[in-house]
Amino acid sequence: MATWKTLLLQDSASPLMEQLSFFHDHTLMILVMITVLVSQTLISLFFNTFSHRLLLEGQTIETIWTILPAITLIFIALPSLRLIYILDEIYNPMISIKSIGHQWYWSYEYSDFKNIEFDSYMIPSNEMNNSNFRLLDVDNRMVIPYNTNIRMLITSTDVIHSWTIPTMGIKIDATPGRLNQVMFTSNRSGLFYGQCSEICGANHSFMPIVIESISLKYFLLWLNNYNI
Repeated sequence: MATWKTLLLQDSASPLMEQLSFFHDHTLMILVMITVLVSQTLISLFFNTFSHRLLLEGQTIETIWTILPAITLIFIALPSLRLIYILDEIYNPMISIKSIGHQWYWSYEYSDFKNIEFDSYMIPSNEMNNSNFRLLDVDNRMVIPYNTNIRMLITSTDVIHSWTIPTMGIKIDATPGRLNQVMFTSNRSGLFYGQCSEICGANHSFMPIVIESISLKYFLLWLNNYNI
């Protein structure tokens, strides 16, 4: 979960987020190199009039600063396209869970095993415990087993919402009349927090998402003990 001192991305909890973090670091390194090079060139122009003359109508330097940005864009575009295909791929999901966005809460359906349906509302401040996080905790968490391929089916009943879990690298729109899907895998147990990332109305900031990742053994126990 992000805190007040979090400057970069949150720690990854899925292979998808690991790849996104690697791409972020790769792109950031390229941007730092460009910034240093351009800054050094600008500073040298202030103090060196001879190099300034070489930049005026110089065919060689114009060729260089046309080719170098093109090569730089290739080094950014190729990993980006690879990530786009990885994020959209649905491969052998073990569990399918449907999430429905409402104004302003989420509801979940587990239809693979038995008819499990529940709503997930934010816990009001006057009902919170000392262990709860303000504006982030919910009364009914979405429970999943880790190291298992999960397919999420996302839709909405009223306006456009966005089902987002930063630590999982997931952000997908919940659109009325449309069923979007995404697949992810949690590689560790824990609680992972998210929020609706689409401005969906007055209480947009009060419909959080909480995923509880547990072992497959305890997930099966949760299914068996769930009261319909």
